[in-house]
Amino acid sequence: MKNKITLIIFLISIGISFGQNEKPNREPFVLKLAVDSVNYYQQEIQKSPYFVKDNILQIFPSEKINIEVEIENDSIISMKTVEKVEFPEKTITIDFKQEVKDRKSEMMMLTVKNPFDKTMTYDARMFIVGREELLKTSIIPIRPKLTNFEMWNDVIITLILDNWEWTAK
Repeated sequence: MKNKITLIIFLISIGISFGQNEKPNREPFVLKLAVDSVNYYQQEIQKSPYFVKDNILQIFPSEKINIEVEIENDSIISMKTVEKVEFPEKTITIDFKQEVKDRKSEMMMLTVKNPFDKTMTYDARMFIVGREELLKTSIIPIRPKLTNFEMWNDVIITLILDNWEWTAK
């Protein structure tokens, strides 16, 4: 009986430790973006999920996100944000930032690392300062095991990334 209780406690602790790496929500923060040498855009971002819907990721400038992906037969089984990379062979790393020089926005840059043996594609839409709608933007496919850098001159408040696919191309 004592061994069964010890085993149950051990299994529960393993489950808790595996679950502790998941990070489904961003913590609240103040997003502040340089627009030009005089103007800034500022918004309070509330605690919210990174994935706003099934496999639809929202990312703000200054965020770096690790996404652990389970793929079977070229189809996504699951995507979840994690605190640290424990499985680099199946974790996409995404970093979105603004480059500023002399208090002016130089560019917005999205860096995406593809850990897979297949080419990765996804769609991106952006919400920029001064516009009221999401705008589609083109994204270059990311070859296997490489990192891609996307750059824009617009001041982007947030990006929506979805329609993730992997192909043998």
